[in-house]
Amino acid sequence: MSTTTTVTPLTTQDAEVLLSAARRAAESAGVTVSVSVLDAGGHLLAFRRDDRAVLVSGETSTRKAYTALQLDSATADLVDLVKPDGPFHSLTTALDRPLLFIAGGLPVHRDGRLIGAVGVGGGAPEQDHAFATAAVATLG
Repeated sequence: MSTTTTVTPLTTQDAEVLLSAARRAAESAGVTVSVSVLDAGGHLLAFRRDDRAVLVSGETSTRKAYTALQLDSATADLVDLVKPDGPFHSLTTALDRPLLFIAGGLPVHRDGRLIGAVGVGGGAPEQDHAFATAAVATLG
C-alpha cells in the first residue's frame, strides 16, 4: 500500500501571485525592487524589476531565491553561518553557481514540501525579507 502524497508544484499562477504580493509590499513601503520566483528545480518562473530599481537587484533577487531553495531556509537565517568564523564560511565559494547570503530569499512550501522560492532585492535586507515574507503569506 502506497502512502505517497502528491503535492501540487509551484505553478506560473502561483509565481505571479508571489511576484505581485512582493511588489505590492515594496510599493507600499516606497521601495523599488526586483522579484524572482523559482520552481523546485531552480528554474525561473517569474521575474520583474521595477523601473527605478537598482540594476544589480535583478541578479541579487534571483541568487537569494536560489540560495533559499538550495538550503531550504530563509537567507536571513543564514547570514551569520557564513561569516568568516561561522560553521559554513566556505559555502559562499563552494559551488559552481554562487549563493547569496543576504536577507530577502525565502523557500516556498506546500503541504510541508519545498516547491520553490522567492527572492527580493533592491531594498535594505530587512525590507527585502519583509517583502518576501508578505509574498509567501499570500499562498497560505
